[in-house]
Parts: sequence; structure tokens; C-alpha cells
Amino acid sequence: MESLYVNHIAELMSVAPWRVEHCVELIAEGATVPFISRYRKERTGGLDEAQVAEIKHYCQKFDELANRKASVLESIASQEKLTPELEKQIVECLDPVVLEDLYLPYRPKRRTKASVAREKGLEPLAEAIFSCKSRNPEKDAAAYVSEQVPDAESALSGARDIIAEWISESVPVREMMRRSYGKYGRLTAKVAQGVDQESEEASKYRNYFKFSEDISRAPSHRVLAVLRGAREGVLSVKVDVDKDRTLDRIYSSVLRGKPSPSEAAALEIDYAVEDAFKRLLHPSIENETLRAAKERADIESIKVFGENLRELLMAPPLGQKRVLAIDPGFRTGCKVVCLDAQGALLHNDTIYPHPPRNERTMAMKKISNMVESYKIEVIAIGNGTAGRETDAFIKKIALPEGVRVYSVSEDGASVYSASPVGREEFPEYDVTVRGAVSIGRRIMDPLAELVKIDPKSIGVGQYQHDVDQTLLKERLDEVVENCVNSVGVNLNTASRHLLAYVSGVGPAMARNLVEYRDEHGAFASRRELLKVKRLGDKAFEQCAGFLRIPGAADPLDNTAVHPERYPLVKKMAADAGVDVAELIARKELRDAVDLKAYVSDEVGMPTLTDIMQELDKPGRDPRASFKVLEFAEDIHTIEDVKPGMELPGIVTNVTDFGAFVDFGIKQNGLIHVSRMGSVGADGRHRRVARPSDVLKVHQHVRVRVIDVDLQRNRIALELIG
Repeated sequence: MESLYVNHIAELMSVAPWRVEHCVELIAEGATVPFISRYRKERTGGLDEAQVAEIKHYCQKFDELANRKASVLESIASQEKLTPELEKQIVECLDPVVLEDLYLPYRPKRRTKASVAREKGLEPLAEAIFSCKSRNPEKDAAAYVSEQVPDAESALSGARDIIAEWISESVPVREMMRRSYGKYGRLTAKVAQGVDQESEEASKYRNYFKFSEDISRAPSHRVLAVLRGAREGVLSVKVDVDKDRTLDRIYSSVLRGKPSPSEAAALEIDYAVEDAFKRLLHPSIENETLRAAKERADIESIKVFGENLRELLMAPPLGQKRVLAIDPGFRTGCKVVCLDAQGALLHNDTIYPHPPRNERTMAMKKISNMVESYKIEVIAIGNGTAGRETDAFIKKIALPEGVRVYSVSEDGASVYSASPVGREEFPEYDVTVRGAVSIGRRIMDPLAELVKIDPKSIGVGQYQHDVDQTLLKERLDEVVENCVNSVGVNLNTASRHLLAYVSGVGPAMARNLVEYRDEHGAFASRRELLKVKRLGDKAFEQCAGFLRIPGAADPLDNTAVHPERYPLVKKMAADAGVDVAELIARKELRDAVDLKAYVSDEVGMPTLTDIMQELDKPGRDPRASFKVLEFAEDIHTIEDVKPGMELPGIVTNVTDFGAFVDFGIKQNGLIHVSRMGSVGADGRHRRVARPSDVLKVHQHVRVRVIDVDLQRNRIALELIG
């Protein structure tokens, strides 16, 4: 990558250029974000995964910009209009929008009013007026009267069309307007003409029927909501600006550096400025401003979605337990599955403990028999329809001591059950069985199960269907990849769907790994990875440190220590007079190691520190310990919820306007951002900048009910702990 781009990225990120340059080199060599941030800290100066991902994103953007520059230069050169000055401007350009401004006068156009005027020979007249050389435009225009130009006014009109186009293609004018619209423009919306305001489609946008807000301050959820309303034909949306002020600034810009025009020439230029604004500039810059606002809103919403997804994927696992999972329902009954400690399906059945069948005695007997027969340790109940009722029913059964009952989020379970992944795993079972299996497995290891589901279906996004889908997928894939690699993956038990997210693996290689494992049995060492079809040295370098082999002959194979550093650890052990296993087992030996003695040109203190931390807790899981949340026992439906109640709950989604909380009924409540901060002496909540600064998905909270709207099924909450 050119130093021009490297230096610009470094400036944008406030990091030293050499760190960016080395990171770019690693990316070009095929290194992944997790690998660079974990195992190449010395090379990048310790850039973390977010910074590396950002640099990777910039690399893609500037590669696209470089390709576009080449195309633009070729196009202008073919017209024999490429001057050294213009070429320099294009080559040094760092903004795609500015690049298009530079190209605009040379871009092939459809027939325009200006091109028609040029065909009539009026460009010299336009040039004389625009350069302020014409002192009497009307007199000068008379010289252009011809068969095509019937009179002087027609000549002046054509000249003004040419001048208007020049103004609209002026880079300084467009940059000025772009800044002005972005800073002072107001995003406004109203009901589109002919829309029935009482219709169900329109009612969703009632808050925006008379809407106006500074576009620079409008939060992402309102921008996306307004633009969705416009896309659906319910709202009419525009950007309002001070027209007179804008016209004055355009006029000043186009005359800067020119002699003072005569009164008559000034009037012609003034007419051209107003025409350029109304017909060419305002529609173009308005659209650009709306696109820029949407892009900012997309980035913010995707960021929130990514943060929520990370919290969900990194939710504490219960671990390997024998689980009885229930996908609850009323009319169709509750689907029950029994899973072994590895998540394998052992048995499935259906019980009907609720109306209309009410076969409670039979249901109790079945549950008791399954718990005993399969030595069940945990009962996991989906939190959807009939979830609380099923939870209450299960708790009335005399379960063996130690069997715990948990409520589990169903979000995405139905998507998994009907997906190709679900059909592939359980081809002989229907969607109800697959959904129950997903519920049971996700309490054992949320990360391993949720990677099988499209993140957009998990229920932690904000306007996820309205944002840039390519950018959304890129960001969410990064989040999943980073979560998987930060936790590490058991090479001998992981599904191919989980393995696909391991650094350097991907779907095709994951399939090869599973096929090798099925054919040859469990991997005995990391080096055995090199026997897998198409897994070469580069792929081994990228993936080996993130794959774990519990019980391997070499204890380092079950740690995050990379195989390239095994000789270093063995030297540490040898210097201490022990083998690696004893070095790992004895803390006093590790504490006695002088890390400075092992610093070299290739290995610095960051890597050495990581190695020692890993030896302290080999194969450690960075996720927190599993916690149990007990919902209020007397709350089952929205009718049971009353203002003033204080309830325990769990955060299910965080947006930029608030957080949704599940407290055990079908409807989640909303803590608006204004109700999140600590309460001062005046009884008011302190202002919170971003809800995600206060709350995270899966966080246990205590809330107070502010309002209950039974008609719209809405519950307003405030955070109290």
C-alpha cells in the first residue's frame, strides 16, 4: 500500500505510521485479525483486534479508491484533458467523494441544457460573463443571435445554463455546500401525499408525521426510521437549509479571485447561481447528505449490534451437563429432548401440560422418567410462548436434588431448526425437535451453538434490515471470529460450523478437519493438523494457536501458546531444571522466570507476558462464570405488571435509545436512555451518553416499572440496580 494511504490511516487512528505499515504488510501476507492481534504484537506495536480490523477495513476502502483513481485518470486522459495539476489532485486525493467532484466536469453526460447551449456556440459568451470580462452582457449577447439563437435573451439564457453547470461542478462550491448541509441542515419529514394516516402501515411512523431535527445531531435510530418511512412511501423526507445564506456563499465562492463584475453581469451570475442551486446543486447535495447521514447511522447501528452480539456470544457457559430441554407451547404441546454432556440427542418426546389438552399427570410422569433414565442435571426451558407456565409446571415436579431449572432465550432457535445446518445435523427429525436441541445446547455453550445461526436472527440488533448489509455481515463475521478465537476451540469436539470461524480455517477447511477426525479419530497433537488435506504451513501458522487438544501428550497443545514458541517455553523449563508440565504445575517456578532474559529480536515482552499468563491458567476460558437469575414468581403476564413494581430482569438487547429487559413474561420492557443514569438529589436521572456504556446484553438488572400500556403491549422501566 502507498505511503500516502498508510500515513492517512495512521493519522485517522492516531497511531504511529510504522505500526500501520507493518499491520498492512501482515494483512497482505494473508494473516487474520485474531492472529495479528494475538501473535504479532511486537510487529504492530500491540495493536488490538479492533484496531487491526479497522486497518483491514481501510485497506479495502483505499484499494477500491486506488482502482477508481486509475479509471478516472484513464477516462480524462482519453479526452486529452488531463493536466499535470489535475493529475496531481487526483493522485493525492484521499476522499472518494472529492474524487468524484474532480471527475464530474469530465464525466460522460447525457444531453443537458448546458450541452445544448454549447452546441449553439454560446460557451464564449458564458466565459466572458463568468470571468467578469463582459461589462454589458446584453449587448455582447446580440453577437450570438443566429438561426438557433433567435434573440439576445435566448443567448443569455443559454450562457446562464452553461454557467450554472460550471458552478454545479465546482469542487470548492460542492465542498462548501457539503459542509454546510452536514453542519446546518435539518432532517425533516412529513406524511407523504395521499397516505392514510390512520392505516396500520402509517401508524408505525406517527412520531415522524411532523418531524424536524438537526441532521448532525439526529441519532441513528431516528435517521433509519425516517428513511425507512420514506422508502415505504409513508413519509416525505428532505434536508432543509437556509436558502438565502447558501446562495450568498455560492455567489461569493464563484467570484472569489475575480474582478468585480458590472451590475448587469452580476445579475446574470446571480440568476445562474440560483438556477444551479435549485436545479443541480441542492438535489445532488441533499441526496449526498442523506446518504452520509444513513452511512453514519449504519455504522453506529452496526457498532451497537456488534457489541450486543459479542456480549451474547461471550455469555457464560454452563459447561458439559446432561440437559433436558423444553421448547414450550400451548396447543401443540411442549417438545422435550434429552441431551448428553456433549450435546448429542438421546431422546425426544412431547408433553401437554397446558390447555387445551391439560394432560398434566402424564406430563409429570414423562418428565420424571426422563430425568431419572438419562441422569439429567439441568432442565432448560425456552422463554417464548408458554415459557413461564412451563417453568411453573416443572417446578411442581419432585425433581432429584441438584437438578436446576433455567430459562433460556429462544431467539434464533426456530431459524436454526429450519436452516440447512439444522437439517444436516438432524435430517431424521422435524423442526420442533431441532429447536428444542438448540435451546438445550445454548445453555451448555452459547458460543458453540449460536455460531450456527445468522446473527441477524438472534434478536440483538437495531434496524438491522435497513443498514448496509455488506458492512453488517463484515462486522458481525469479525465479531464472531474474534469471539471464537479469544475463547479457543476444542479441535476434537467442535462442530465444523464452529471450526469455520477459527483463524485461517474457513468452511472448506473446517469440513476437511471434521472428515479427517471422523476417519482417523481424535487429533493427538497440533502437528497432526499438517496431515489434513489442503492444510499447509500458512494455514497451520494462522490456526494452530487457537485450537486446543485436551489431554495431549504435549501440555502446550491445550494452551494459547503458539507452536512457534514451544522451543522458547521448553528452554524456560530446561533452565529451571524441569519439563514443561512441571513448569505449568508449579507457580513458584514460573514466578522465578526472568522474562527479560528471553527477549530477542523476534520475541518481546508482550509475547512473553502472554505466554506466562497462559501457563498460569492453561486453556483458560475468558468467559465469566454462569449465574442464575430468578424471575419474580408472581409475574406471568403483562396484566400482572403494575407501575411502581421493582423486578429482577436480564438485558436482552441494547440500542442507542435504550435497553430491553426480560423479566419473565412474553413482552420485554424498555429502559429509555433517560432512565438509566444514577439518580441525583433532585430525583432526576443523570444523563447517559450511550446505553452501552451502562448496560450489556445478558447483564442482570433490577428495574422499576414506570408505565404499562396494555393496548400497545409496552412496558416502560427505569434502572435501579
